[in-house]
Amino acid sequence: MSYSVDDTGAVSCIAWTPDNSAFAVGWKLRGLTVWSISGCRLMSTIRQIGLSSVSSPMVKPNQDFKYEPMMAGTSLMHWDEYGYRLYAVEERSLERIIAFSFGKCCLNRGVSGTTHTRQVMYGEDRLLIVQSEDTDELKILHLHLPVSYISQNWPVLHVAASKDGMFLAVAGLHGLILYDIRLKRWRMFGDVTQEQKIQCKGLLWLGKIVIVCNYIDSSNTYELLFYPRYHLDQSSLLCRKPLLAKPMVMDVYQDYLLVTYRPFDVHIFHVKLSGQLTRSCTPDLELSTVRELSIMTAKSHPAAMRFIPDQLSRGHVSVNHISTPSDLLSREPVRANGELSLLDLDDGREKELTDSVELFWVTCGQSEEKTNLIEEVSWLDYGHRGMQVWYPSPGVDSFKQEDFLQLDPELEFDREVYPLGLLPNAGVVVGVCQKMSFSACTEFPCFEPSPQAQTILHCLLRHLLQRDKSEEALRLALLSAEKPHFSHCLEWLLFTVFDAEISRQSANKNQMSVPKSASNSSLLEKTCDLIKNFPEYFDVVVSVARKTDGRHWADLFSAAGRSTELFEECFQRRWYRTAACYILVIAKLEGPAVSQYCALRLLQATLDESLYELAGELVRFLLRSGREYEPSATDSEKLSPRFLGYFLLPSGYRRQSFDSKRQCSPPLTKYIRESPSILESHASYLMSGKELSKLVAFVKGTQFDLVDYLQRERYGSARLENFASGLELIGQKLQMGTLQSLLDAEFLLAHMCSVKFKEWIVVLATLLRRSEVLFDLFRHDMRLWKAYGITLQSHPAFAEYQDLLQALEEQLSSTAILTEK
Repeated sequence: MSYSVDDTGAVSCIAWTPDNSAFAVGWKLRGLTVWSISGCRLMSTIRQIGLSSVSSPMVKPNQDFKYEPMMAGTSLMHWDEYGYRLYAVEERSLERIIAFSFGKCCLNRGVSGTTHTRQVMYGEDRLLIVQSEDTDELKILHLHLPVSYISQNWPVLHVAASKDGMFLAVAGLHGLILYDIRLKRWRMFGDVTQEQKIQCKGLLWLGKIVIVCNYIDSSNTYELLFYPRYHLDQSSLLCRKPLLAKPMVMDVYQDYLLVTYRPFDVHIFHVKLSGQLTRSCTPDLELSTVRELSIMTAKSHPAAMRFIPDQLSRGHVSVNHISTPSDLLSREPVRANGELSLLDLDDGREKELTDSVELFWVTCGQSEEKTNLIEEVSWLDYGHRGMQVWYPSPGVDSFKQEDFLQLDPELEFDREVYPLGLLPNAGVVVGVCQKMSFSACTEFPCFEPSPQAQTILHCLLRHLLQRDKSEEALRLALLSAEKPHFSHCLEWLLFTVFDAEISRQSANKNQMSVPKSASNSSLLEKTCDLIKNFPEYFDVVVSVARKTDGRHWADLFSAAGRSTELFEECFQRRWYRTAACYILVIAKLEGPAVSQYCALRLLQATLDESLYELAGELVRFLLRSGREYEPSATDSEKLSPRFLGYFLLPSGYRRQSFDSKRQCSPPLTKYIRESPSILESHASYLMSGKELSKLVAFVKGTQFDLVDYLQRERYGSARLENFASGLELIGQKLQMGTLQSLLDAEFLLAHMCSVKFKEWIVVLATLLRRSEVLFDLFRHDMRLWKAYGITLQSHPAFAEYQDLLQALEEQLSSTAILTEK
């Protein structure tokens, strides 16, 4: 729901966070909102339609906004020193200050490491970890830091996750602590004195080693401390490396460590570990300088840098050629446009790629696992344009923008979803948005972060197919086959490829471009060939067809396969719901006669499987198809709708001769002449077997005329041999102990009463203990009453109905006395 300036009033105040990564806007008449610098709405006090809530607020009429903070407008706003709290003063309530708490994302900037595998946010005293292991649904775990640490070192300033995502390093004002996610255990310094000597300015993970950038207050210098993750103590310190100055950016790749200083001096170290990193032995760690570079042409120092491995020899980084991307998003006004550049460490040249980038994630060479789904992507970036994915180019210039950059519209997150990072093994981008929950016991709603996931698998597969890497695409798809939403990814892949083909045809409808047409058609065919390897293929193809204009179905099924063949395959596999979806496609591409024939076959199969709702849809299709076909049909082609009437009408119509209509297609004529009335035959089958619950479902699903059928089959399939056996059999079939059985019996009783079918009325009314129905029947037929009473009294199995019998006897006796008077 959108609001205009008439609702909010003019802007009354603006407040930027201390790190200039977000800003809050307060309005004169109503509410405040916080945005990121790329325009993502992070939080809003104004109630939005569609936001989920735990419980609805208990409000009285004309008090709809009682639970909305800043309802009267915002007078003043101010962020705290660390950007964790926003303080606001409401108009006309100047005696009260409202505080909003915020969490921060690990933005992969400066000297703190990435959280590529584990998506983490952090608040002033806790971590917020995105979890996706147990269920497909993403959840956020609130992990409170130990009171013994955070009470002395508040607030949290730095967070970094290990490469495998199993360990987290957290630092406050002093010291640091580690968290083992698998064991759910914190690890801290045993000596508080050692802890207080560390002022952490950044954290990195190098395998099983945590690197701390420590500031020494007494000498105003910086150093790197290398601790093993199994022990935080001075005795376990692996290495202490003094730094030349305050480091501005740090990064790690394999055994290499990047450190940069102002104005733009780049130092790369190689880390050599001698010995096993275990509790039983203390290995030696050595740092050797492999590259020093001063960039003289840079406009300002970058805010973040990441190693990019050689694209031609992925996974193997040589000392002679290491390149790093640098996100030049700076707080200085001259570099505030968020430039993303590549820095060649051989000659020091910087190549600008794009601008207005807020975040970026390097993906190539970042995972050693075979299940990594994003190795074909060099990196992703996020800015005001949304999410952009970069693929390596096979050309001479691997990073030529027109060949390299591919902007996928499908990757753009909702403006209320802020991306946190990637789950490489799932092939998804994880983001977070605001969720509001209400409670009658609190004055204001709770603002909760809610994780969201968006897959990029379809983009990766399309990229591989475009580059004729069908085998790689198949391997990637096989790795993803068990992932959540895999079918949706395949559907979106086929839809985007087919939609591009439609757009190309529309743009070139007055031109003849054979090579390009062949290429695009080939991509559509290769996409279909890829998806054919998975059982989801049949669902995917027909789902895409239903989402596109029927005028283009011929192009789709020329690549995907003939619609009747796909229908037949689904039919043979007993995938009847999917097969039913192909009926409309067949009607469009093959004609109504073929579609009716397929629908009749499928109708019989669905009835046999008791899929009555689906059977009802097929019946409605046949009726509609018959009506649409009839106006354009010649006299010799009117057999299909007449057969449809034969199929649906009562058995009295069966004797109509169709001999004069033999001019239609032979297969259909033969089928029409030999087929019985499918619906009526199935009703007779159910009634003969007294499958009454199925009969009710059948009538409701197909809208079968049960009244007309009962009138004709009173002495046929609907006949009851005798009351006693009928009562016992029908009682067993209906299983009157369930609510649904009672409802089914009531449904049947109503229809039996409408046709005055006494035998069934007596049985069903007895099972339902409907004494008023029985009384109305017996008072006009005392012979039936006497036979009814004798039967119930003479069968021990009917002892449960003695109270009903007694009540009826009293009612009939009183009626007889009144009649005599």
